Amino acid sequence: MAVATQSLEELCINSIRFLAIDAVEKAKSGHPGLPMGAAPMAFVLWDKFMRFNPKNPKWFNRDRFVLSAGHGCMLQYALLHLTGYDSVTIEDIKQFRQWGSKTPGHPENFETEGVEVTTGPLGQGIANAVGLAMAEAHLAAKFNKPDAKIVDHYTYVILGDGCNMEGVSGEACSFAGHLGLGKLIALYDDNHISIDGSTDVAFTEDVSKRFEAYGWHVLHVSDGNKDLNSIEKAIAAAKAVTDKPTMIKVTTLIGYGSPNKQNTAGVHGAALGTDEVKLTRENLGWEYEPFALPQDAVNHMRKAVERGATAEAEWNKTFADYKAKYAQEAAEFERYISGKLPDGWEKVLPTYTPEDKALPSRKHSETCLNKLAQVLPELIGGSADLTHSNLTEIKGFGDFQKGQYQNRNVHFGVREHGMGAICNGMALHGSGLIPYGATFLIFTDYMRAAIRLSALSLAGSIWVMTHDSIGQGEDGPTHQPVETLASLRAIPNLTVIRPADGNESSGAYKVAIEKAKQNDPTLLAFSRQNLPNLPGTSIEGVTKGAYTIVDSQGTPDIILIGTGSEVSLCVTAAEKLTSEGKKVRVVSMPCWELFEAQDAAYKESVLPKAVTKRVSVEAGVSFGWHKYVGTEGDTVSIDTFGASAPGGVCMEKFGFSVENVLATAKKVLG
Repeated sequence: MAVATQSLEELCINSIRFLAIDAVEKAKSGHPGLPMGAAPMAFVLWDKFMRFNPKNPKWFNRDRFVLSAGHGCMLQYALLHLTGYDSVTIEDIKQFRQWGSKTPGHPENFETEGVEVTTGPLGQGIANAVGLAMAEAHLAAKFNKPDAKIVDHYTYVILGDGCNMEGVSGEACSFAGHLGLGKLIALYDDNHISIDGSTDVAFTEDVSKRFEAYGWHVLHVSDGNKDLNSIEKAIAAAKAVTDKPTMIKVTTLIGYGSPNKQNTAGVHGAALGTDEVKLTRENLGWEYEPFALPQDAVNHMRKAVERGATAEAEWNKTFADYKAKYAQEAAEFERYISGKLPDGWEKVLPTYTPEDKALPSRKHSETCLNKLAQVLPELIGGSADLTHSNLTEIKGFGDFQKGQYQNRNVHFGVREHGMGAICNGMALHGSGLIPYGATFLIFTDYMRAAIRLSALSLAGSIWVMTHDSIGQGEDGPTHQPVETLASLRAIPNLTVIRPADGNESSGAYKVAIEKAKQNDPTLLAFSRQNLPNLPGTSIEGVTKGAYTIVDSQGTPDIILIGTGSEVSLCVTAAEKLTSEGKKVRVVSMPCWELFEAQDAAYKESVLPKAVTKRVSVEAGVSFGWHKYVGTEGDTVSIDTFGASAPGGVCMEKFGFSVENVLATAKKVLG
């Protein structure tokens, strides 16, 4: 086929394909197969349906696009470049997968403008998209008026066989069907190839019937390689169905156009190779040099710039009219999307004295959530079927359900992993929402990928975890998270806070809310058992990560460092040691990460290097604590799994008692 015989649409589609082919070939690394096969559906979607402004990637009312099959990221980079985003130049395309480039090996929202969420771990993207669609539905229900729609956009996804195999997608898509998210449209690149070869070796279910069972509207385009008309009709039909999400199965050939590698695993995750690139150029009639593009295709695709400017201008006028009629709502909406917190919001956080009743810190969490919900209408979330154990209901604000999207209590069901990825999508929507997701601390193991991605992709989710230790009790070691805190502390950019009482619980929420607005996630670990309110604890102390709550006259002989429920053991042990003539400091250390962020002078003031006799007390593994107790110190910890018994019995049997803290301290003192 000669270049001259190609239609304008073919030129555009092949421009996408060959940008991907050439970038992967230059990098000697990447996944060319998906962009080659999915280029037609992506072109139709971006050219005929999606509303976005390449010159203002953060325009609020843009349609959101998620490439859930993130390994095929050159598809997205090609689209961003061709449609006129300044964030992806041809030089960026040439630097695919190289140090410092704007075209990393999987899409990263913090690296490349125009990328909404960070994808790559399969299934996360489609689950993020459910969160994006939930955010749109919630804000539309809250702010839109019969005569003014200021929130009105779609969430589009391209996902692959791998995404559909991963369990997280099933969790999220089941939930999306339950909610009837009509503005969520997923295009499934049905190419029957994964890394191991044909998907027939492991994946033979009827995906369409599965999505129908989820409550989705399901369509099929049998020839996604050439039948652009059917792709266009399917997307139009999807938009016409407003009461349920749509999955369009688009059957394609992976690596379309490669004579020897299309429809094989060989084109999934490796460069075509010089000879095959040449054959593919000949097969598709592509006479352009690497990275060269036909001007007609560029001119056509760049019309997105003018369309985007027009769409944004129209929306700005709509919002101006809305603001004139609904000034109060408009002011609140503007505060949301600005990322600002209302003045004085933190004043609602309660404080406590030692005379106040001992309560589980999960109960203090409930109080904080409900106080904050009154002054932070952007706070929205819920639990993975543990609402009345996690105590995460915000009372009086209704349940987020189909047709009741204005409500703020989300019942995620027993879907921890899906909940995590959905919360991240809501956080990354760009509307200032503060999502929280809750379960037992042990079940962070079921949502670790989502928690890690919240930290990696700067998603300001709040993870509310309860039943934080062997004090959980009778459910036994399957439910007792002995190693969990240590593993979570190992995740960069995740702030992990384990408060000791009511004041520290309030401090934990102060940090979490502020960090959410800074696009950073926080994980809060709360107790099941009652905790006394201790003298010396404070909201401000939590913000420092560690601080002195009991001190001695003069340089201490020993420092006891505790977190959570064990801080009270340190306080009581300190009293007994003091009565025996020892000088004792007690440090509450609810958050390692916040403490490490303090300057050297502050850290020295809390944990002086000269005081080498130290004991840490935490109902978890000792891993990591030696950094703070040093070679002359010791830990009161549990380096085995727990046991099934009442929580108090577990704590005593495993050494979390005043007597054992005293014995350990005396051993350290010599």
